[in-house]
Amino acid sequence: MLVHRKKKSRYQIEAPLTSLIDIVFMLLIYFMLTTNFITEEGIKIKLPQAKAAAPQTQQEITVYVDKEGRAFLLNKQIPNNMLLKKLKAIIGGQKDRLVVIKADRMVVLNKAVRVMDIAKAAGAAKLCLATEKDF
Repeated sequence: MLVHRKKKSRYQIEAPLTSLIDIVFMLLIYFMLTTNFITEEGIKIKLPQAKAAAPQTQQEITVYVDKEGRAFLLNKQIPNNMLLKKLKAIIGGQKDRLVVIKADRMVVLNKAVRVMDIAKAAGAAKLCLATEKDF
């Protein structure tokens, strides 16, 4: 009489996927939330602070003024005499375009006001001086 051995089935190793999926979703949520708070900044300026600051939703033209008083438009340094021509070209015939002046808090006021005057002469109907919200 022949005796046949029963084949033992091998144990399969199964990794618990539930906790792995939870971790992946938590990482996904973390990166989605943190990328919303990244701001574009190409020129190092420190904005003055204000208690009541409201975010702007309209597409604006941004002119940066660093602490030496140099003007930057579209992340390129532009002398004040060329700034008028460039702003006129960007504004065109749109009278309701908003021009935001982001001046460093250490800049001499006269230099920031000069850039504001140039923007007004270029045809900007609305001017805004950007500030940081004071927490």
